[in-house]
Amino acid sequence: MTMQISEPLRRRTLLGHGVGALAAAWPWGAVQAANFPSRVVRVVVPFSSGGGTEVIGRPLVQAMADILGQSLIIDNKPGAGTVIGSDLVAKAPPDGHTLLMTTNALAINASLMPKLPYDTMKDLPPVARICNGPNIIAVRADSPIKSVADLIKLAQDKPGRLSYASSGNGSAVHLAAELFKIMAKVQIQHIPYRGAGPAYTDLLGGQVDMLFATAGGAHKYVKSGQMRAIALTSPQRVEAYAGIPTVAETLPGYAAEVWYGMFASKGTPTAFIERLNQALRQAASHPSYQTALLKDGLTMTVNTPQEMVEFMKEDIERWRKVVVTAGITTD
Repeated sequence: MTMQISEPLRRRTLLGHGVGALAAAWPWGAVQAANFPSRVVRVVVPFSSGGGTEVIGRPLVQAMADILGQSLIIDNKPGAGTVIGSDLVAKAPPDGHTLLMTTNALAINASLMPKLPYDTMKDLPPVARICNGPNIIAVRADSPIKSVADLIKLAQDKPGRLSYASSGNGSAVHLAAELFKIMAKVQIQHIPYRGAGPAYTDLLGGQVDMLFATAGGAHKYVKSGQMRAIALTSPQRVEAYAGIPTVAETLPGYAAEVWYGMFASKGTPTAFIERLNQALRQAASHPSYQTALLKDGLTMTVNTPQEMVEFMKEDIERWRKVVVTAGITTD
């Protein structure tokens, strides 16, 4: 004989099973998030030591370590225009203990390098954008180049003989410089380095004529008088570089800011990413950190992981247009 189950009983039974399943799943997910991180977190910076990413990143990760109750260590992995470090994180275990701290070079490379070993949008889920600010054009203190107008005239008079340093092929400052060359209609030789530190050294040593650099990374050299900033790449002037004009004041419409962000490896649980976002937001909100950013010409712009996904889509498309229009390659 077939037993007939009444509809009210069926509904109560199914509801009971659903509540039981939710009760079983929720505490486990909550416990996982509460216990994360469970060991040292490795923060990969795909640039050499001493650049802008480390300048803004080191105090931030130290503050995040206090909030999360675990050590966060910066691991510099420069090379291949940030691809080596980015790929390392993309292929890391999906447990939130290996993170990437990088710049908009990540978005640029999505267009600049068609054969990346990772999928930018799928393999590197964002934790958050941290801050943004201008790049600068800097020269040695004894350089005859005093302004953007001087630079353009000298480059026109000596096509291809001037050189500029950048922190590497495909870096944000590389694209900022190439955009400048296109708009100014000048030829300046690009000398890429494995990170900002060596580029600074060679500018000061006289191996190159100028430097496109992040405002944060080069600020201490400008402040000490070792370098002279002749222009900012942001649309507006910033307080940290008082009196320094923008490129746009000579080349209307020019703008090439840099942003910094943190990313996780593919498959990292959403709960872990949210916990990292909360810790980053709390650390970046500290008045002393914001003051330090402003001193270097940067502005805190922390967003949510979801907002960063949309921001990345827009930024990739923005730089794709520049790369295609200018025919820029890293070959």
